[in-house]
Amino acid sequence: MRLNDIKELTLPKRRDEEFIKVNFGELFSYDFKNTQNYNLDIMGLEVKKDTKEYANSLFEITKSLDKNQVILTINSNIPEPICLIHKIKENETFFTNSLKIEVKENVKASVIEVFTNTSTNSAYCVNRSFEVNENANLEYAKIQDINDLNYLLFNLDVNQKDNSKCKITNFEYGTGVIVNNIVSILDNKNCDYELNGLVKSIDSSSTANVIKTVHNKENSISNINYKHSLKDNSRAVFKALSRVNKDALFSKAFQNSNTILLSNDAAIYAQPHLEILIDELEASHGATTGTLDKDQLLYLQSRGINKNLAYEILLKAFESKIYDNIEDKLIKEFIDSYERKKYV
Repeated sequence: MRLNDIKELTLPKRRDEEFIKVNFGELFSYDFKNTQNYNLDIMGLEVKKDTKEYANSLFEITKSLDKNQVILTINSNIPEPICLIHKIKENETFFTNSLKIEVKENVKASVIEVFTNTSTNSAYCVNRSFEVNENANLEYAKIQDINDLNYLLFNLDVNQKDNSKCKITNFEYGTGVIVNNIVSILDNKNCDYELNGLVKSIDSSSTANVIKTVHNKENSISNINYKHSLKDNSRAVFKALSRVNKDALFSKAFQNSNTILLSNDAAIYAQPHLEILIDELEASHGATTGTLDKDQLLYLQSRGINKNLAYEILLKAFESKIYDNIEDKLIKEFIDSYERKKYV
């Protein structure tokens, strides 16, 4: 099965502005021997047909192979995060999975997802839909640890009601070809939306984050903050579009991308972009790319710290700012203790 051969499927073209610089070629042209729906090991969840029309065509890849969507409804406050572990084992297989997480009114919830594998030449195409109802609060963390010769396409659609809060933190550790397609349309008042990410790449990994946020109602906040530490021949793409429309008075829209290149061959394409149609707002965007501060390295060495340890101290200080933004203490503990070998 080749995605390029599915006639009813409209895939992004190489020159499409929304996805320019994103590496789709291998995924779309690879001939997978099998297709399979990845079933979550949770009993009693509702399954419905996914009839939503999404913001871009990447969501349609999963829907073209599996039109059903599993519904995880959270009706009351939960003391611990819900943890979902995905482990791809079969080779030469294209997996799909679609999950909607609905947090009911006045409910606070936390969810962790881990994506890992032992497969070769397989792909996992994931659709996620978050519905955060009025006065609800969802904190979500994702660990992606897919190794080379494998693909992950992670599509996320976020829908928030009045006075809701949604905080997302993504940790990208894998060495495969990874595309995260994240869309949030803020159609209601007083929404607080925060998206943080750490891309920690080595070898020849390729990680793209394509992010679209639209403010349509007043007093909504979006804050997008990504950090990249890129080593060896790794590549990253950061494309963020935040649009503030005329009815979104007194909104706040922030974007920031910071990158440290740890080798001469690592590279990033960063393109933060704001489209502002009103004057009554706060907004900023920026992107920086550089290396570890040599003066700081020398200072630590002058204090008796060897060069390798000084290097690690500075790198951890840079990366930990994403970790420090996590509010749920149990999510923090999970991220801090995560080791790939526990989940493969």
